Amino acid sequence: MTKDSKVIAANAAFYAAFATGDFAGMERMWADDDAISCIHPGWPAIVGRATVIGSWRDILQNPERPQIVCAEPQAIVDGDSARVLCIEIVDGTALAAANHFRRVGDGWRLVHHQSSPIAQIVEQTHEDPPGPSRRFH
Repeated sequence: MTKDSKVIAANAAFYAAFATGDFAGMERMWADDDAISCIHPGWPAIVGRATVIGSWRDILQNPERPQIVCAEPQAIVDGDSARVLCIEIVDGTALAAANHFRRVGDGWRLVHHQSSPIAQIVEQTHEDPPGPSRRFH
């Protein structure tokens, strides 16, 4: 497994924990220190393990939590740091998301998650540079 695929797999595990409401799995995804942070859509930034993990506990315990699907994940790995940029489809609405990871031992642990609505999706034309199939504005 390449370093990119390991980060993509960690990212997929994050979304799987959310989809199944697996709080223990979500808690294990995050680095075990106070240098972690999260910005949920519409929320102010939260910092510190207790606050971040508490926010996920509250979200996952909510029986009306949204369904989220991760699309088009792209990993950027730089030594012991990595981030995955992706599109979250939340109950039919597209959000831009960034999940930042730190290598801990042989695995990747989350240190920051942020997602926010995308204003508009524009289909790529032949004049656009090569890359993903869509541009986001």
